[in-house]
Amino acid sequence: MRRQKNLPLPGPALTERHTWRTIKSLLPYLLAWKWRVLAAIVCLVAAKVTNVAVPLIFKQLIDALSLPREQAWLVVPLGLLGAYGALRFATATFTELREILFARVTQRAVRAIALQVFEHLHALSLRFHLERQTGGLTRDIERGTRAISSLISYSLYSILPTLIEVSIVLGILISRYEASFALITATTMAAYVGYTILVTNWRTHLRREVNELDSAANTQAVDSLLNYETVKYFNNEGWERDRYDHQLQRWERAQVKSQVSLAYLNLGQSAIIAVGVTLMMWRATSGVVAGTMTLGDIVLVNAFLIQLYAPLSFLGVLYREVRQSLTDIERMFTLLREHREVQDAADARPLAAGPCTVHFEDVRFAYEPRRPILHGVDFEIPAGRSLAVVGHSGAGKSTLARLLFRFYDVTGGAIRINDTDSRQLTQASLRAAIGIVPQDTVLFNDSILYNIQYGRPTADREEVIAAARAAHLHDFIESLPDGYDTTVGERGLKLSGGEKQRVAIARALLKNPPILIFDEATSALDSKTEQAIQAELEQAARGRTTLIIAHRLSTVMNADQILVLDKGKVVERGNHRDLLEQNGLYTQMWALQRQAEEK
Repeated sequence: MRRQKNLPLPGPALTERHTWRTIKSLLPYLLAWKWRVLAAIVCLVAAKVTNVAVPLIFKQLIDALSLPREQAWLVVPLGLLGAYGALRFATATFTELREILFARVTQRAVRAIALQVFEHLHALSLRFHLERQTGGLTRDIERGTRAISSLISYSLYSILPTLIEVSIVLGILISRYEASFALITATTMAAYVGYTILVTNWRTHLRREVNELDSAANTQAVDSLLNYETVKYFNNEGWERDRYDHQLQRWERAQVKSQVSLAYLNLGQSAIIAVGVTLMMWRATSGVVAGTMTLGDIVLVNAFLIQLYAPLSFLGVLYREVRQSLTDIERMFTLLREHREVQDAADARPLAAGPCTVHFEDVRFAYEPRRPILHGVDFEIPAGRSLAVVGHSGAGKSTLARLLFRFYDVTGGAIRINDTDSRQLTQASLRAAIGIVPQDTVLFNDSILYNIQYGRPTADREEVIAAARAAHLHDFIESLPDGYDTTVGERGLKLSGGEKQRVAIARALLKNPPILIFDEATSALDSKTEQAIQAELEQAARGRTTLIIAHRLSTVMNADQILVLDKGKVVERGNHRDLLEQNGLYTQMWALQRQAEEK
């Protein structure tokens, strides 16, 4: 197997526990249903009270039946038997009522948080999404939402009921028997809880490592599958398998360590419980022999022990899972605290409907401070006019479209829409006014109809078909067995590059915005289709403010103004004829492309 570097773990590892901050962040979602929460807690307490009362009734039955047979029939009332059955049923009833009352609270909290995280991720800048790995991100969200249900379930249905029951039982033991019973019970539980917390905290870093390596392996798998064609092109299935297996080996080693440490935890817990139970039964047996306790008392103590230590035996698991749930939730809440690089200003206002003038005013921009992209770019596109930007690859052409959409904020200068700085406009209204045909069209794994309709989800089928006709796509769609209901596959891989680009054109035409951006809109089309669609694009651009980013100069000959961008600077400007007469960079590019077409 070829040597390789370990993949970076997705997202920052938690270096400290933020337990209370996580709980504080979670509480508002639960308290939105405070009356249901209160009612559920009341049912919880009632269930525990009735559950503890069952052994008390059982003790009285045992003591009564220990009398001579004739006296037992007189002493044991039928009401005592009825109370025993009623308490058993009441315990189950209150438990299920608690479940019924709290189910909506749990699921609504999960839904609200998941929706908020989803919305926040869409609000983050393009830079965040370009730097994150999708596989690890989705796994963090999946684990976080699942952890909310787990945390609530463990806390409300296991830990809190156990604490209430322990308190009641200790109170009964103190009031009815000698202090040694309560002392043994309390000491055993304290030792158990202390040992569990100590060992579980030691195991926390092992569990965190398992989860992080799981996310890393998932990221590796998703990234490889998303690039399925590239893997096939270079015959690298074995290489991808080895890389994935390398991540799985790291995960396997961490998982083994975690499992072994769990065995040590369980052994210690079992030893503590065994000692506690033995001491309690020894004291109870001694009391019966000494005549200070009845058979009913020993049955009562035994029943209490069973009721206490049965849930207590799961305390290690519960504590570990609660800690892990808090870790997963904290990781998801970290996404919510991720800074929004591009935000609406406090006084931002919506862009007014109607024609738009676009003005790039001395715009400077750098994705990284050490690598400037644009250097004082200045141009204006009057309402209803078109402007084309040409230049070599890496000149910064596509960056203009990203800045106009405000995926990033400019480093210097300003972009003005109708004399208003775009940073003073709401992002939603700004982007609603812009339509784009990108160079690299990525489609949803859905039908062609859905992907075109995405430009304006409220459009009906006839409008979608009209847009497809305008993009010269209708005849192709009709030739497919499923027509407009044909699924395009992951990222549109079932369609050719030209077909995907025509879907993008139809989508932009359907949106019908006042500002259009064509970012290499016909780069994936053959010459014949390009000529046909070029006429449609020019027709679509008529009356709209249009920014055309192109590599092939033949597609921008009719633009009202053409800018030549070189290394982030505007070096030439004018219409097609003016630029040819300048005999500069544009003329050189024109000559080279004409020469290539003639070959």
